[in-house]
Amino acid sequence: MTQSQNKISAGTAEYRPVSMNLTTVTLAVFGATLVWAYWTTLATMAEKWESDPQYSHGYLVPLFAGVLLWMRRSEFPAERLGTNWWGLVLLMFGVGLRIAGARFYFDWFDAISIVPVIGGICLLVGGSSLLAWAMPAIAFLIFMVPLPFRAEIALQGPLRQIGTVSSVYLMQTIGLPALGEGNIIVMGDTRIGVAEACSGLRMLMIFFALTTAVALVSRRPLPERILILASAVPIALFTNVIRITVTGSLYFMNQSELANLVFHDLAGWLMMPFALLLLWIELWVLSQIIVIDESRPVNFALDIDNATA
Repeated sequence: MTQSQNKISAGTAEYRPVSMNLTTVTLAVFGATLVWAYWTTLATMAEKWESDPQYSHGYLVPLFAGVLLWMRRSEFPAERLGTNWWGLVLLMFGVGLRIAGARFYFDWFDAISIVPVIGGICLLVGGSSLLAWAMPAIAFLIFMVPLPFRAEIALQGPLRQIGTVSSVYLMQTIGLPALGEGNIIVMGDTRIGVAEACSGLRMLMIFFALTTAVALVSRRPLPERILILASAVPIALFTNVIRITVTGSLYFMNQSELANLVFHDLAGWLMMPFALLLLWIELWVLSQIIVIDESRPVNFALDIDNATA
């Protein structure tokens, strides 16, 4: 077989077919090197996951990414694996992000660089077919990276304002004498402050990751998955508004101890089940409107190709 026959065209790039065993060994070597290179970064993120409840879901993100790959094992492109040198470009982009993070003391660049690095490794070792197969799991790893501090501060202000204004409106709708003064809700002699911890950012981060997971494993068409993903924001915000409204109502009824219990303890346990209930209702409504072919395999990459064709 000639050299030209060994090369297979893949769009504008060329890749050289490789055996499954060689691909497995190469990925294992790259994986071990990746863990060694990012060990301190991963340890720093783990400390953030443990100390900040807003990112407590970080431990589950790599596990779900692995589960997602396992669920897609039947679609593994074993017959289409091949070295694609464009992977070096993506790999170098990730390395450049990490160097920039170290140079400008911006830890978020260092942490997020792991995503393009993993993508570059997949493209380099297995070609575009392997990258397309692993893309959903790789993209989901973004949720294990904490937001930059400035982004958190920038989001907390508007979220607090939305929570305050919406809760006051809901309280007034049900007949409570609530007024908003900045981020404070005034109800007679009672003043309830909507602090940074009550902005709903924690709920938004966790629930956005959860709805993304649901969208990835769903057998629904791509537009419906995008709709499910987009619903994370209003559901998370509405859940936080309900939390503030219930707390304010209890304070107005002179149930201060119960209000404190709900706001600081029970809300943390009840908000997520309530949000999941709303998501289940959304999925049920979609299932009543649109008929889904149950025999259709879960193929996220194929849906993207069909949507962009």
